[in-house]
Amino acid sequence: MNADSRSAMPDMQPEVPKATCMDDPASLVHFEPLSALWLDTLLPIEEQAYVHPWSRGNFQDAMVAGNEIQLLVNAEHELLGYFVAMAVLDEVHLLNITVNPAFQRQGWARVLLDALALWARQKSAQWIWLEVRQSNERAREIYLKHGFAEVGLRKNYYPNPDGPRENAVLMSLNLWP
Repeated sequence: MNADSRSAMPDMQPEVPKATCMDDPASLVHFEPLSALWLDTLLPIEEQAYVHPWSRGNFQDAMVAGNEIQLLVNAEHELLGYFVAMAVLDEVHLLNITVNPAFQRQGWARVLLDALALWARQKSAQWIWLEVRQSNERAREIYLKHGFAEVGLRKNYYPNPDGPRENAVLMSLNLWP
C-alpha cells in the first residue's frame, strides 16, 4: 500500500481548532498524506532543516513501504511540517519529524506530535520510539515536554558532514501508561 492509495488517518482527520498555534484565529490547518505532488515542496524544507537531510528516494521508499507520512498544511497551502512513522507490532517508530524553519517556535512540533500519538493509538501501539541527535537540545526538550523519556544512547548513529559520527539519544513514549 502506498501513501497515495490509503486513507491516511481516516478517523484522525479532525481539524486543528481555529485557535491555532499562530495567534491568528482565521488560520486553519489540516493534515494530508504525502503525495508525489508535494515532494518538490517538501525537499527544500528538509534540506534547510537538516545537515544530513532525507533524499527524494528516502521519501519515495517510505511511501512505497506504506509508512505513515502526514503533512501539516495551512490555509495558504504552505507546508508547516510533516512526520514519517512506521508501525511494527505494538510500537511506532518516528523516522522523521520536521517543522518548516519558517514556522518554527510557533508550537507546530506539538501539533505534529499530538497527531502522531493519535495515529499510533489508532494502530493500538503501546510505545512510540525515536532517535534524536545528542546535540539537538531543542528537539530533546520538546520531546521531554511531550512526555518522552530518554532511555538509551546509540553510539555513532548519525553521519556528520564535517567530522566524526554523532550519537543518538533513544527516546520512548508510553501511550497507555
